[in-house]
Amino acid sequence: MKKEDYRNQALKIFPWVCAKCGREFSGKKLRELTVHHRDHNHSNNPLDGSNWELLCIYCHDNEHSRLLEAEWQNTQESDNERKSAAINTPFADLMKLLRVSDQQKGKDELE
Repeated sequence: MKKEDYRNQALKIFPWVCAKCGREFSGKKLRELTVHHRDHNHSNNPLDGSNWELLCIYCHDNEHSRLLEAEWQNTQESDNERKSAAINTPFADLMKLLRVSDQQKGKDELE
């Protein structure tokens, strides 16, 4: 299906409102409303519109920028960074710290 075809189909199915920011479009401004493929596959164009949403050009650019940034960040992280972030245990030494605090409290009471 050509881009013009699925855009026309989407405009027939959905209200002329950006799905992200809620701005309404009509007249000449309607050209600022774009079809976004939810799964980012431009070949996946079911006629029921289940893979589409209407986004204004600003929200559409933002959506694709977020995806590109996420992909870039994933390639920049090393495997070690991912593993260490996944096993980080910020409260691992909490009991030890509490015991030290209780011991100090006992010493202060004796003085």
